[in-house]
Amino acid sequence: MEGQPNLYNQYQFISQQNLLNIDTSGVGVGDRFPQWNIQETKDFLMIRGEMDQNFMETKRNKLLWEVIATKMKEKGYNRSAEQCKCKWKNLVTRYKGCETTEAEALRQQFPFYNELLAIFMERMLRMEAEEEENDEDSEEEKGSNKKKRKLKGNTSSSRSSNVASGNLKEILDEFMKKQMELEMQWQKEYERREEERKIKEMEWRQTMEALQNERLMMEKRWREREEQWKMREEARAEKRNALITALLNKLRSEDTSAIS
Repeated sequence: MEGQPNLYNQYQFISQQNLLNIDTSGVGVGDRFPQWNIQETKDFLMIRGEMDQNFMETKRNKLLWEVIATKMKEKGYNRSAEQCKCKWKNLVTRYKGCETTEAEALRQQFPFYNELLAIFMERMLRMEAEEEENDEDSEEEKGSNKKKRKLKGNTSSSRSSNVASGNLKEILDEFMKKQMELEMQWQKEYERREEERKIKEMEWRQTMEALQNERLMMEKRWREREEQWKMREEARAEKRNALITALLNKLRSEDTSAIS
């Protein structure tokens, strides 16, 4: 292929530059590096997605990983090629773990699921376009049709990129639709629970008011009984005093008659 030696020389230059940067930094592969933050990982996935076709076309992945490390340094991140390669493997492993389960909660716990899904969807569409192109080319003669295949490859790549962008838009629209449905379900559930809470609160208040009224009635009846008891005691005391007074008067009258 034309232009491939220049690309290879560029990869060699970038590889040597990265090796020099790693050696002068004084940090080995086995040493511990700072953790990847969310923005750094998203930038890394964007670079890796742009170069995904290169990874599928060549086996010299080491040179490609060093190109990615150089682009990461251009964005202000100090990551080696080996770190980028290990990070990609870990992200793919977590993505496959989310793919094998239907629980939406697990996918939400992995914040880079949509980025990886877009990369693999674009790869699948690109492979399907290449398979269709190979099926068409297998029916034609070899040799003189190589230039035509190159032209078809360029048009098919542009077509596949358009299809990939269209499918990615559909995926994002479907994702947003599901998000809206989940929000609506959550809103309905929240309103239902709020209504139940209000009903229970009203029932509790009614119960407390009934208990309060019953307590007031009991206190009223107790006061009435106490008032009646006091009245009976007063009546008994008056009768007792009247009887004692009558006896005293009788005794005095008898004493007076006896003296006279």
